Amino acid sequence: QLQLVESGGGLVQPGGSLRLSCVASGSTLNNYVIGWFRQAPGKEREGVSFISRGGSVKHASSVKGRFTVSRDNAKNTVNLQINNLRPEDTAVYYCAAKRSLDSSDWYMNSASYDYWGRGTQVTVSS
Repeated sequence: QLQLVESGGGLVQPGGSLRLSCVASGSTLNNYVIGWFRQAPGKEREGVSFISRGGSVKHASSVKGRFTVSRDNAKNTVNLQINNLRPEDTAVYYCAAKRSLDSSDWYMNSASYDYWGRGTQVTVSS
């Protein structure tokens, strides 16, 4: 059974950076599509970045150019680098995984994912 644990969140000033990590156990992450989602208070969960098994990526327009997602297969980890943080990036960030046979697929719909971490809080405030 795949288990996911996010880390790296915190309080950061506008314009700052954070690196979130999603560490997997119980299975090999390179068999899974990974999505990063976030949920701000009072708002619906939003998909922000996605990475296929083969490493192709997709970002939501709201984060394009600021968010980078990458795999570290040796550490069974997927990282989300967030630069130029804005107050509207404040949210709980979750990673999610869906097993896939296709190395090029990624999924933007949260309902497609089978495994979720518990999230890490990112707060952007001066």
